[in-house]
Amino acid sequence: MALMGQNNSGDFSAANDQAGVGVDVTTASFMAEVIEASQHQPVVVDFWAPWCGPCLQLMPVLENCIAETNGAVKLAKVNIDENQAVAAQLRVQSVPTVYAFYEGRPVDGFAGAQPESAIREFVTKLTALAGDAPDAGEILAMAEEAFGLKNFPESAALFNQVLAMDETNSEAMAGLLRCLIGTGEFDDAEAMINALTDEMRNTDAVNKAATALAIAKDAAENAGQLAEFEAAVAANPEDPEALYNLAVGQFGAGQVTEAIDTLLKVIKIDRAWNDDAGRLKLLEIFDALGPTAPEVMDGRRKLSSILFA
Repeated sequence: MALMGQNNSGDFSAANDQAGVGVDVTTASFMAEVIEASQHQPVVVDFWAPWCGPCLQLMPVLENCIAETNGAVKLAKVNIDENQAVAAQLRVQSVPTVYAFYEGRPVDGFAGAQPESAIREFVTKLTALAGDAPDAGEILAMAEEAFGLKNFPESAALFNQVLAMDETNSEAMAGLLRCLIGTGEFDDAEAMINALTDEMRNTDAVNKAATALAIAKDAAENAGQLAEFEAAVAANPEDPEALYNLAVGQFGAGQVTEAIDTLLKVIKIDRAWNDDAGRLKLLEIFDALGPTAPEVMDGRRKLSSILFA
């Protein structure tokens, strides 16, 4: 899975078309990009095909009208040649066909070419239907909550909504990167970072996501040595280095709570060990997991108890 945000395309890409409006949706991503996303804002789904002349005429008009909503309405594009299953499920019999979804269900739609005035009226009704759409800050909070629950598709869809409003939002871009890291797609995350502008890459949020990627890659490489690390700790339970290595291996093996507890033990035994390496690694893991993850909130409370005891 490749998440959207800049020039690299994928199921979660909101910037992979020339107009910068809309996301290419597949059968696999339809639930996250349309059904789940429509819980927060109206989603217009354009079923089209590259050989369909009216489709190619309709799409830029839809893009322009939806762009004018400033993120209140989302555009999803489904190529029926490549995603026949979802088209069949929704009984799309001809293209172009356009459906509007809100709160998880279809609420409006039309088939065939339409004049711009009719399309603008269609989009305007959807904007009114949404009422007071959540602002970027509220959507970011929802995205972080979904991320903390490890619901990465929903979290990515919400981060994408923010980028649709403001493509320079570094918090949303960093969130997308963390979603990729959360699903173990390290190569895609690295490619996304490399595709960013220097300005975006150097923001604090994206820097932290890049650090999280480095941690996750290192942890994954060390996961295979977990048994060796466990044996070393069994032989010397108070050795900070052995505990530190074990924590990295545990994190790579998906034992997140165990890794945090092991690093807390390092800090409790010798906070100054290796230039405060235990605490710094713990903070890096916190950044990788996100501030709303239950493990992070619990870990921060335990860390405070150790540091201020």
